[in-house]
Amino acid sequence: MDHHLKLLAEASLAVGEAEEAIADGAFHRASERLDGVREVLAELRSRWAEMTAAERRVVGGTARAVRERLDAAAAQVPRLSAVSEMVAPEVDPEQELEPEAA
Repeated sequence: MDHHLKLLAEASLAVGEAEEAIADGAFHRASERLDGVREVLAELRSRWAEMTAAERRVVGGTARAVRERLDAAAAQVPRLSAVSEMVAPEVDPEQELEPEAA
């Protein structure tokens, strides 16, 4: 169970880092931290079947709190998108001249 709790502690710290990044306007960094938390929660989910009932109670309750913080932080991160609009390049008149003429 120690391993599960260490994973949850790391996830909680990562959510805290994401929350700080959001406050600083560093949304890309926040998004990366939140992705890491999602990976930890997925790993714990995959190990759920091998946990005892007592472990499930502790891990489940703690994971739920981490998940709620994750969801709240993720809701504050704007969707990152790339510019996809294609425009014609601007022509530089000096680029067409020979080096001596410029």
